[in-house]
Amino acid sequence: MSQLELVALIVREYQPAIDFFVNVLQFELVEDVPSLTNDGRPKRWVVVRPVGGSTGILLARADGERQESVIGDQFAGRVGLFLRVDDFEAAHARMIAAGVRFITSPRVEPYGKVAVFLDIEGNRWDLLGRANGT
Repeated sequence: MSQLELVALIVREYQPAIDFFVNVLQFELVEDVPSLTNDGRPKRWVVVRPVGGSTGILLARADGERQESVIGDQFAGRVGLFLRVDDFEAAHARMIAAGVRFITSPRVEPYGKVAVFLDIEGNRWDLLGRANGT
């Protein structure tokens, strides 16, 4: 058996990213421990995950100009992450109230209700409801 355990997301700083994912998107903070870069410099191993989900996001603070240059554009302007929720309307309203910027209005597609939003760094996400449009 195999599973996708983590996806790395490059961020400017740890704490604002943690605050966004935990307080705004209501993910759980799974890990936040000291670690080292490959060349021995201090960093943190920070993992967030949707409550009840199995795949987490490793919040990786940018290290150097190349990584800094892709913050907010890791997916070249495309939606790169997809957050499926049980209650689209409630999640959408809660996220708007929390200040999340949606760049599309909700619409119904064969795979579910969808609206595109930006995370704290400007990466595009789909907020997805169930296929019946809720």
